[in-house]
Amino acid sequence: MKRKVIVLIFAVVLTSCGSGGGKKQTTEKKLETMENNYQVRLLTVDPGHFHAALVQKTMYPHVSPDVHVYAPDGTDVQQHLNRIASYNTRASDPTAWNEIIYRDDDFFEKMLSEKAGNLVVLSGNNREKSEYITRSINAGLNVLADKPMIISPDDYPKLEEAFAAAKEKGVLLYDIMTERFETTTILQKLLSQDETVFGSLEAGSSKEPAVSKVSVHHFSKIVSGSPLQRPAWFFDVEQQGEGIVDVTTHLVDLVQWECFPEQILSPSDVAIASARRWPTVISKEEFKGVTGFDDFPEFLQKDVKDGKLNVYSNGEMIYQIKGIWAKVSVTWNFMPPAGGGDTHYSVLRGTKCDLVIRQGPDEKFLPTLYIEKVKGSSMTDFTAKLKEALGKLPYDSLLVEAVDSKTLKINMPKKYRVSHEEHFGQVTARFLEYLEEGKLPNWEVPGMITKYFTTTSALKKAKGN
Repeated sequence: MKRKVIVLIFAVVLTSCGSGGGKKQTTEKKLETMENNYQVRLLTVDPGHFHAALVQKTMYPHVSPDVHVYAPDGTDVQQHLNRIASYNTRASDPTAWNEIIYRDDDFFEKMLSEKAGNLVVLSGNNREKSEYITRSINAGLNVLADKPMIISPDDYPKLEEAFAAAKEKGVLLYDIMTERFETTTILQKLLSQDETVFGSLEAGSSKEPAVSKVSVHHFSKIVSGSPLQRPAWFFDVEQQGEGIVDVTTHLVDLVQWECFPEQILSPSDVAIASARRWPTVISKEEFKGVTGFDDFPEFLQKDVKDGKLNVYSNGEMIYQIKGIWAKVSVTWNFMPPAGGGDTHYSVLRGTKCDLVIRQGPDEKFLPTLYIEKVKGSSMTDFTAKLKEALGKLPYDSLLVEAVDSKTLKINMPKKYRVSHEEHFGQVTARFLEYLEEGKLPNWEVPGMITKYFTTTSALKKAKGN
């Protein structure tokens, strides 16, 4: 594919204008190109989640700066536009996106009728996402969807059909798996494939799984330097999805990606042993602090008990995949501890050592890789083998520190500390490479199908269905 040369003069999204009564508002275009023939044109649909904006936190070769946004009028789309405007006007490395906005209730039909681009970006209310995916694919559009693609077991057959239709139409359907780009996770994966250090992955048991992934998230957080205001529907599991089918999508993906790299998986490889769900209880004051609403809306009253909102945002599943026992768990708290944020804990248990990622106060809430429970050799010999293995990896200046007689820690330079927000640009760039090639790796689609079979089956199990 030939590279298109772009000269960026200046572009700013004007989002300060009121939503008014007009159906369509177009920003002033202040960008000129030497050649206005881009391979990719983005179509952002109902961007109710801040992840939609993070896709545009950076710019990409071959992607048009003109982005068509289709959404119902309201605060969700305005907050999205405000975030894009902040990227366009930041002092360091500003973007130059030109948002072309259509606001009305028929936004999705308008998007399909205009077909002003070829890549639909979905990150918002998940209740209609399976329909948006299916209809976009059937219209011959590529789709980059934030997780989760589906939140209900009833939608699983629709997702299978969407992937089949994508193959038939010659378009790509992909979900945004940011955690694959976190450096300590990459190191954990690479070291687990080094037999001299890790040995082989143990099978584990239901009581002591070979793989554990535990994630802690928070409703109140800072995004792009500002306090995050969440839409009220985010707290409705019928619209956002329960925790066991939401954030666990990342964790199930990592189990597959690390333990069975580039292997073609199938739902028949998965057996759910147990699953459970429990609520996070939120007061009216907390709800107002993160949404701006004085009271719980009518659609949330079904989840209000004793004056507080019960959000089933927490879940855990224990399952086998290709004979390996895995545990995946997600917890949502309202607010992180001082100096902290979302955290990730991960264990891969090997025959020679355990590879453990911790992200607590001792790590100053930075993900840190430990090598624990070293087995079968002296620490001196093992440390030498570990350093040799690290020297073969595409990372320099990784230092090994002894913590105790059976534990080592990998100290990583700051340059490898890529933020969660930056991962969205990395995922998008990788997907754009797939678009250029015209195909996904042959293991990706079976992996996504297996992943969503796992999460939706766990929800059924947790609810006793």
